[in-house]
Amino acid sequence: MRVGILTGGGDCPGLNAVVRAAVIAGTQRHGMGFVGFLDGWRGVLDGETVPLDEAAVRPLLGLGGTVLGSSRTNPFEGGAEQGVARVQEQLAALGVDALLAIGGEDTLGVATALHEAGVPVVGAPKTIDDDLSATDATFGFDTAVQTAVDACDRLRTTGASHHRAMIVEVMGRHAGWIALHTGMAAGAHVTLLPEEDVDLDAVGATLREVLARGEAPLVVVSEGARVHGDEAVRNAPRDAFGHVQLGGAGQALEHEVAARVPGLSTRVTVLGHLLRGGTPSAADRVLATRFGLSAIEALAAGDLGTMASLRGVDVVQVPLADATGVLRTVPESRRAETAGLRW
Repeated sequence: MRVGILTGGGDCPGLNAVVRAAVIAGTQRHGMGFVGFLDGWRGVLDGETVPLDEAAVRPLLGLGGTVLGSSRTNPFEGGAEQGVARVQEQLAALGVDALLAIGGEDTLGVATALHEAGVPVVGAPKTIDDDLSATDATFGFDTAVQTAVDACDRLRTTGASHHRAMIVEVMGRHAGWIALHTGMAAGAHVTLLPEEDVDLDAVGATLREVLARGEAPLVVVSEGARVHGDEAVRNAPRDAFGHVQLGGAGQALEHEVAARVPGLSTRVTVLGHLLRGGTPSAADRVLATRFGLSAIEALAAGDLGTMASLRGVDVVQVPLADATGVLRTVPESRRAETAGLRW
């Protein structure tokens, strides 16, 4: 069997570890051959590949990003039927028997449609937002949170030195898992998520209380938080999957804080793509490796149209369609754990 591997969507710590595990296990256990498609679905559509063998992937475990490149190309942008036909033509021309698609909601959504059209495909879930409903965790999230917490720890000391409120904006379009975990681990005084309305007066009251006891406030805000009742959207074109580009939640919050706490010095730090970059944590290397191994076993067993998924402590295969049906957002029970507490 000749397998094509692609990485789609935003880059993420651990992508290379999935590729490494898949190639080594597939080669040694099942005699599979591998090629990597460049830049996600664009490489599939254009037939651009690189060879993948054991020697090429062995050094990849701790390397961030993706050596295959990525893009937000949507094969179905010009029509689903045309997109499927073009993918099938390229796979046949290249002698590729099956696909391993590593990505998030959009990438796996395309993989789901291709499976339904008869293309042999399995998936591995990737998103630092940790918002895919079919798995208890995705690789990249642990690294992103640790990076954000490290930044908050540094910003807290400079905020205290200047009696200044530090506002830290983190990624999280519709799901606030990064903000929730960052705020809890960094001891933020205020954490704002996309899943709940923002009470600006309550934010102002909390900051005044923190200042009154001689501390510098630390605020963590998700990029998707509805500071003004809706998402803060940048003036940028939508991507190939129709998503707007978010940005500005931290600045919007800074403006509202200034109106409610006169005289307070504030600084906004947008971590943004910093959370995607760099070497993956040990936990993400392990999870990514396990996902790659599970995906290869599924291909070998003919368990197509499935995705590697963490359920408890076990990695199992679940239907691809389950991964893209509903986003896994922060439930009220998790938000209630710290509600009303004055940190």
